[in-house]
Parts: sequence; C-alpha cells; structure tokens
Amino acid sequence: MTDNLLGIPETRLPVDPAAALLAGGADPTQVAREHPTSSLAWAELAEVALGAGEPVQAYAYARTGYHRGLDSLRKSGWRGQGPVPWEHEPNRGFLRALAALSRAAGVIGETDEQRRCADFLHDSSATGARALGL
Repeated sequence: MTDNLLGIPETRLPVDPAAALLAGGADPTQVAREHPTSSLAWAELAEVALGAGEPVQAYAYARTGYHRGLDSLRKSGWRGQGPVPWEHEPNRGFLRALAALSRAAGVIGETDEQRRCADFLHDSSATGARALGL
C-alpha cells in the first residue's frame, strides 16, 4: 500500500559524492566547502549546530541544505510534489535538511515554518519523517 494516491512517480536523487567523505569521518565544514551543492553536508552541519545549542546557525545551514536539495530534486525531474523516498539513500540529505530546518525553525519561534517543513517532510516521505523523529 502506498500514500501516493496521485500516482506521481518517486524522485530519486543521484549519489552525492559528499556522502562517502562524511561516512569516512570527514569534517562536514570542509566537505561543504568542497561540495557546496551537497544537501547532506549542510544537513550534518545543521544537526551539529542544533546539538550544540546554536539554532540560528542550524537554521542557516538547514535552509542552505534544503535549497540545494530543491535544486537537485528539480534537476532530477521533480515538479513540486510527489514522493522523495527515504529508502533511496541519496534522498536522505535533502530529507535530513528539511527535518533540521523544521526543528531549528521551532527553536527560534518560526512556528509556521516549523509546521510547513514538517508537513513537507511527511508528504515527501512518511518513512523519513518517522526515521527522523518528526
């Protein structure tokens, strides 16, 4: 059973070259410098900033990752709606950036943005939303 009642095809992003670097323990700041289009690098920076109690920095990092992800989604044929499955690992950078943006927005009092991002995440990938705790 699927939540995709409109039959819109899934969007699957290409492999992010930053993923291997990050998985190997590279510094996310350096990875973002070398791969500024990587949603995953920006998502990791946002998550670290949230964990360090720096929500404004987290918001900026997450928003960058979110916008880089939107660019990648559009290049991959996404038309503003439809599933972005968590199960396809290259999609996780965008989904993590979206979750971090929702969390950071909530911490700084941007409740409309928090809800919009959480809804977007759920609409894109209910599995991802559960995995990311939203």
